[in-house]
Amino acid sequence: MSDLLKRLRAGDRRALARLLTHVENRTPLGIQAERDMYPLTGRAHLIGITGPPGAGKSTLVAALIREARRQGLTVAVLAVDPTSPITGGAVMGDRIRMLDVTSDEGVFVRSVTSRGRCGGLAPALCAMAQLLDAFGFDLIMLETVGAGQDDVEIARLADTTVLVLVPGLGDGVQALKAGTLEIADIFVVNKADLPGAGQVVRDLRVMQRLVAGAVEPAPIVSTVATTGEGIEELLRGIVEHRRQLEATGRLAERAQRRLLAEARYLALEALEDQLDEALGRLRDEERAALAARQLDPRTLAERLIQRLRLSLPASQS
Repeated sequence: MSDLLKRLRAGDRRALARLLTHVENRTPLGIQAERDMYPLTGRAHLIGITGPPGAGKSTLVAALIREARRQGLTVAVLAVDPTSPITGGAVMGDRIRMLDVTSDEGVFVRSVTSRGRCGGLAPALCAMAQLLDAFGFDLIMLETVGAGQDDVEIARLADTTVLVLVPGLGDGVQALKAGTLEIADIFVVNKADLPGAGQVVRDLRVMQRLVAGAVEPAPIVSTVATTGEGIEELLRGIVEHRRQLEATGRLAERAQRRLLAEARYLALEALEDQLDEALGRLRDEERAALAARQLDPRTLAERLIQRLRLSLPASQS
């Protein structure tokens, strides 16, 4: 452990990759790394990239990497891929589309398996991002799995959330259901060289005017990721958004919100494990009473909660 951490602090990318695996798999080594490296976090700019499948998110991320490197910024990417139903691992489609930038020493790309977590994210994404932050990357891009209308959880993790849309995916208004309009700090209309791109931009502007309480509409940037068109403007908008957050004190608020959300998620994860254990220890008479309709589920739930409380040490209850 001490050797890996020393190598990590010295800039060893292989040590970083190994520790990320431990963090993702929630091993004791990974948990210890999270705790030990946490004081070194808080400098990186976390950027969430979300949007429906087919929006060109991975191609856009690769273009942003090239532009960031041109400006001398180091970049790490955590690309959440769908979970393989056979191995449980990430399909790595996003990583394949970024092969041309991964040989750069200032770039680190990692595919992460969603493991069935809702919201387009992965269970250990926040902890992995913190490790990359401690390593010293300037920008950390978090690309969601692309589930579409429910990729809203990314806004709790990112400093800047970029919502990517494209023409030709049906009704533009329908693409903005389930709070996606509210989570975006920057809108990107990618594949802007295709017919209908202008209509998507117009739809966005109309929707922004309709949202109650929208004081300052989020910028809308048109891009063609395959050619690099609009990418410099997009990165400039991302950097400017970070500057505004710092100037108004909202960056610290977002960081606190992110860390509290992560603490809540980890607490729920631990409680679910304990609850599963408690369910496995149910007495035979309780199981029989439940099946015979002599014990209702709510009363059983209250009993389980009470048992969990009693099992906690006094200092943690």
